[in-house]
Amino acid sequence: MVLAFTVLAAGLFGMIMVAYANTPLPLATQQRAVEQGSVIYYRDGKTEIARLGTKREIVPISKIPRHVQDAFIAAENRTFRTDPGISVSGIMRAVWSTVTGQQVQGGSTITQEMARAYYDGLSQERTIQRKVKEIFVSIRASKEMSKDEILANYLNTIYFGRGADGIQAAAQAFFDKDVDKLTPAEAAYLAGRIQNPVVFDKTEAKKNWAPTRERFTYVIGGMAVVDPAKYGQLPKTAKFPKLAKLDKKETLKGINGYMVDIVQRELEQRGISRESLRSDGFRVTTTFDRKLMQAAKKAVESNLATVGDKHIRANMAAVDPRNGRVIAFYSGHDYLKSFTNNAFDAYKQAASAFKPYVLAAWLENGYSLKSYVSGNGPVTLPGTKPIGNSHNVGAAVQIDRATAESVNTAFATMAQEVGLKQVERIAEDAGINKKNLDQAVKDHAYGMSIGAGLVTPVEQASGYGIFAGGGVHRDAHVVVSVKSFKGMTVMQEAGVPKTVISSETAADATYAMQQVVKYGTAAGTTLPGGRPIAGKTGTNNENKEAWFVGYTPQLSAAVGMYKEVPQVDPKTKKVIKDANGYPLPKEVSLGNIQGAGTPTKIWRDFMTAAMDGKPVEQFPTPTFGGQQHDLVQKPTPKPTQEPSTDDDVSEDPLEDDDPLEADDVTTGF
Repeated sequence: MVLAFTVLAAGLFGMIMVAYANTPLPLATQQRAVEQGSVIYYRDGKTEIARLGTKREIVPISKIPRHVQDAFIAAENRTFRTDPGISVSGIMRAVWSTVTGQQVQGGSTITQEMARAYYDGLSQERTIQRKVKEIFVSIRASKEMSKDEILANYLNTIYFGRGADGIQAAAQAFFDKDVDKLTPAEAAYLAGRIQNPVVFDKTEAKKNWAPTRERFTYVIGGMAVVDPAKYGQLPKTAKFPKLAKLDKKETLKGINGYMVDIVQRELEQRGISRESLRSDGFRVTTTFDRKLMQAAKKAVESNLATVGDKHIRANMAAVDPRNGRVIAFYSGHDYLKSFTNNAFDAYKQAASAFKPYVLAAWLENGYSLKSYVSGNGPVTLPGTKPIGNSHNVGAAVQIDRATAESVNTAFATMAQEVGLKQVERIAEDAGINKKNLDQAVKDHAYGMSIGAGLVTPVEQASGYGIFAGGGVHRDAHVVVSVKSFKGMTVMQEAGVPKTVISSETAADATYAMQQVVKYGTAAGTTLPGGRPIAGKTGTNNENKEAWFVGYTPQLSAAVGMYKEVPQVDPKTKKVIKDANGYPLPKEVSLGNIQGAGTPTKIWRDFMTAAMDGKPVEQFPTPTFGGQQHDLVQKPTPKPTQEPSTDDDVSEDPLEDDDPLEADDVTTGF
């Protein structure tokens, strides 16, 4: 029997040598072997927000310390650095098992393990055909690749448990550190557990550490054999390492989920699918500032705590007008508890925070801030329910004062004079959703000019960027760059500048909105250091929505508030839920909260943190030189145009409860 086996083995080896000569090194790799997750960073390009997809991050051998390499060599293949890439004794065992009808056995070297897991066409099936092909490829790899290349492929490919593929992912999963920071003891632990990672995960989950401790001891002893001079004392000094908590990092928990959500959506729009993001190892740098994301969270949540109503929502966004980057936003406390990304998706009536677009259209048509328009109302305009004011302003009102006091009749008249198409064009070019603008005109006609249309905080922060940015708009976006794991640029930043209004119009509109915070509806709103600010409040009928949108030359931010309560079936008195089991919300009044109240406080708290340490920049001088008008004295000259008396109301007039007639409560007068 032994003689027969010897003859058979010799024959097999002869066949192997002939076949080897005709077996090239495969060019294709297994998709699973090279899949790696993507990393999403804050705008510094270093601080991680989240890791998505396959828990693998391919690293070069230069980043893997020698003691980490030696730990795996000690565990799996102690002759790795000198052997030809195959184990003769292991192959003999495999042949014997085949001849005797037993299960095909292992006996693989690191090179064979690498070849099996890395190259396409080499499966994990235990067949003699696969084993022979594995041998061919391993010998070829040993001839054509350096030991460093083989070891790097191996360490980046193997599975460690805890969902981690590759040494870098394992270092993060088990020790919450990068591979180049692993200690010899930590390396020995990881090397030991690759023998059976799934089983070791289960035993450790049951607090049974004996199997992994046994493997740890084996590897430590092996390291002392591989390099006695370097590791000879390890068996005496090395201690079983302390592991990081399992699932310590929840990718989508808290505000992180909102950032990941909007990044994924923007990348999808630009051609990178979610599947690709999970497997192609992208490095995504976002626009988000970590400090300011926390500042936004603190500003919103601390002020909501003061309000003391769990049904009241506040969302905010801050956009850099110089480039369109969304620097910070707040959509909710925890994405895992509320998936709606409110800063981007919660469309609410803009109320009077829409009026600056009307002002811009007015100024673009050659009118000035010194113009006078209709004061006391109501005014009746085609297709629109009569529009009135919340306070007496006289027969006519000057434009800068109309802006400061948020005079409805003035802005409705201005919109009639320049035309709704002009207003809509500017708002759309500033980033407001065209579909919503069209709907507002269709449903409310001139009511659109005083805020009947729907907007989001991101749209408003970006929209006011045309005033802060000298008339130029850049689309709001959240991705700065996408690179491959090798550092190659895959996608560049979006955002082509577009001139929406003249710089003169931007300067004059800014001057008018400075009066809002100095003398008007948000009087007394300031930032430390005398920093110049401009902005606009917005509160609609019944106080269902309240806004403050404001800016400095460096940053534009919008805060919106509303209240939603679960709908209740009047018959059963039970909460009505949608198809997914979530309560259907119903929007109700905010009570006494108005734009000049809590939204303005949130804005001020956030901007105080955002502007801390930034240089104080001044707004451009308005075209008329910036002479201070006496806003306290209410001028009453005749208007340049009488209010319309056209009684041609549409067949579908605004309902009594439409949020159009009341506005910001005037303060400081």
